[in-house]
Amino acid sequence: MKNVLILYYSQSGQLKEIADSICKPFLNDNEIEVTYYQIKMQQEFPFPWNSEAFFNVFPETFQQIPQQIIPPEPEITSKKYDLILFYYQVWYLTPSLPVISFLKSNYAAQLLKDTPVITVSGSRNMWVFAQEKIKKLLAAHKAVLVGNIALTDRNINLVSVITVVDWMFSGIKRKTYGFLPLPGVSQQEITAAEKFGHLIKPYLMANYYEGLQKELVRNNAVEIRHFLVSMDKKANKMFRIWSRLILKNPSKRKMLIRLFNYYLFIAIWLLSPIVHLIETLLYPLLYFKIRKEKKYYQGISQR
Repeated sequence: MKNVLILYYSQSGQLKEIADSICKPFLNDNEIEVTYYQIKMQQEFPFPWNSEAFFNVFPETFQQIPQQIIPPEPEITSKKYDLILFYYQVWYLTPSLPVISFLKSNYAAQLLKDTPVITVSGSRNMWVFAQEKIKKLLAAHKAVLVGNIALTDRNINLVSVITVVDWMFSGIKRKTYGFLPLPGVSQQEITAAEKFGHLIKPYLMANYYEGLQKELVRNNAVEIRHFLVSMDKKANKMFRIWSRLILKNPSKRKMLIRLFNYYLFIAIWLLSPIVHLIETLLYPLLYFKIRKEKKYYQGISQR
């Protein structure tokens, strides 16, 4: 009997849908026992979000300052798992604060040590450096990262900004303005994610994961777009400055968060198109560097 843990945090329910789809091949096998564990906070975050709460969570999220989680049930922590499928979403280019809070808890150390882990992210589009942060946190608990799947909103960057923000603030997955595409990972891609469960299953049964990530990549589990990686890298540098500034000046927190909001608007709508144009023009000169980066970010190794 193989024991598989589905570990996740989801507000909108999208990540739970993805988890259900991927683990379908496990649920139909009498030799695999699947356990679900949803991370829950002592003080939950609102969904739908309001503007104040949405931006106020930024500095603690980016600086990975954990909050209290509700302890998992004893039947969760008492088992030794053959595989953990770890589902997370990205907040401010960082694993969400509930996920960070779990990973910095004693429960994570107990569950993850010496255990094969496959990370699965559902995000708007920039996930690469959030995954790098996840790698470090998993390594700190001596978890064994054996695979990664990154599902994203495939729509044009600026279009997805509008549609995902509408979803986060309304709580309704709808066509914004009546004509823009649905936000988030497409339903078609969520349904098709079952194929990843079929790919993972033989490796689970053999307890041997060499070659799994390459097979996942061949089946479109990870898409790397250089422009988004470049934006992710640049934005991480600026977010580091802003988050430190806000946390070091608690008496000016509201004002600074409001200024960060304005900065974010300018960065998305003015600076990102300029960066995109520059990256496109420089692409031939940076071709070999980009190819090397793409190979690394598609994989599971840590620098």
